[in-house]
Amino acid sequence: MRKLLSLFFVPVLAAATLVTVGAPATAHPPKPFPARIALPDGFTPEGLTIGRGTTVYVGSVLDGAVWRGDLRTGRGSVLIPGTPGAAKAGLKIDPRGRLWTADFTGGGASVYDPGSGARLAHYQFTTDPNSLVNDMVITRRAVYFTDSTRPVLYVVPLGPGGQLPAPTAFRELSLTGPGATPDAFNNGIVALPDGDLLVAQMLTGRLVRVDPRTGGSRVFGLGGYSVDRADGLVLRGRTLYVIRNLSNVIAVVRLNAGYTAGAAQREITGPQLRSPATGDLLGSALYVVNGRFDVEPTPTTDFDIVRVPA
Repeated sequence: MRKLLSLFFVPVLAAATLVTVGAPATAHPPKPFPARIALPDGFTPEGLTIGRGTTVYVGSVLDGAVWRGDLRTGRGSVLIPGTPGAAKAGLKIDPRGRLWTADFTGGGASVYDPGSGARLAHYQFTTDPNSLVNDMVITRRAVYFTDSTRPVLYVVPLGPGGQLPAPTAFRELSLTGPGATPDAFNNGIVALPDGDLLVAQMLTGRLVRVDPRTGGSRVFGLGGYSVDRADGLVLRGRTLYVIRNLSNVIAVVRLNAGYTAGAAQREITGPQLRSPATGDLLGSALYVVNGRFDVEPTPTTDFDIVRVPA
């Protein structure tokens, strides 16, 4: 689904006898993608998603701005201007190319045209001022949102062909079991092949598997491995990347054939990770955004996206 780097070919003139005309052609290796992409100073990012080709989107928990850039060139600009008092956490691109945002302290979610930045829809889940709508996963039939302070998932059903529903056509799915643990801080979320959902609990250091029909949940076994500070989740096949923000670690977890448990295979660490929040995959690389949650952000604080081998 992701566009890979083009291969370069040297044309050859074929005839009865192979003849070289003029100087031999030289193939230039493609310029490597930048390992670090600077975001605007003071941006205070949290969510990241990769869209068409090498286009990347990053949202701000400071004012709800969305930055759009190119992973190939490292250049970009603000697509959706920020608004004082607004905030955006998780971002995702759906199969129809629309940009979804979890509106964090705003208690809802929004959908945008990724080209123009025009807002296509808004869903106001709650007016609870303590609510934190944090992350989402998009499936064929619905979009599921976590709330880090409430034991619920918000569900936006999709119509035929992914059609957006009316602004009030969402439901609140109450969680039971370990998914409803008080102060667990439910955060990142992915969908498993059997339809169940996997949710990261940042403060308990565990993952929970949630039935999207009933809200029932159970702890997802990791063989005793703790995913303390788990923030974003990225799933490709049976490999799960758990981005652990203040731990400055990305845990690479291999899931079993039934997707009922997993085992940590390795940890990605290094000075380039500065409280990584969320990420997305492009080819053999994992791109993560550094939220820098260990510092008090100022208008001059630097933020970035970094690329690590997946």
